[in-house]
Amino acid sequence: MIAVYPGSFDPVTNGHLDIIERSASLFDKVYVAVLKNSSKMPLFSVEERCELIERVTHHLDNIVVTSFDGLLVDFVKKVDGKIIVKGLRALSDFEYEFQMALTNKKLDNDVETVFLSTSAQNQYLSSSIVKDIARYKGSLDGLVPAEIQNDIYKKLEK
Repeated sequence: MIAVYPGSFDPVTNGHLDIIERSASLFDKVYVAVLKNSSKMPLFSVEERCELIERVTHHLDNIVVTSFDGLLVDFVKKVDGKIIVKGLRALSDFEYEFQMALTNKKLDNDVETVFLSTSAQNQYLSSSIVKDIARYKGSLDGLVPAEIQNDIYKKLEK
């Protein structure tokens, strides 16, 4: 079965990586789909975000990193997927993600959304928090994979 894990991933965090790895163990193929969102001002370009994700998921054979714009259900259909994977950190995430899951179901009845609870050590973690810490040269240990920490610091120096 093919699943899609969508997100901004600006940058990818250990919380994202946890959901990616767990999804890889549950599904035959997982598309990690970086959203091209013109209404946001991301730190990293779509291409850079894809490259960072590829770097930290190279050990997973059934992960495909790509990008998309438009409706998520259209992308899921394009890759012959049936499942949307969403990570939940807190109750506040659930309310929004539940609304999105119902909307996606209305748009395409064949697509299901599966929620994975974030591991306890990552429940507080977000890309915004990572950027704020890095902006002030705080330690990113335990927040993002070690191999991309310097990329984040360098990007914020510009």
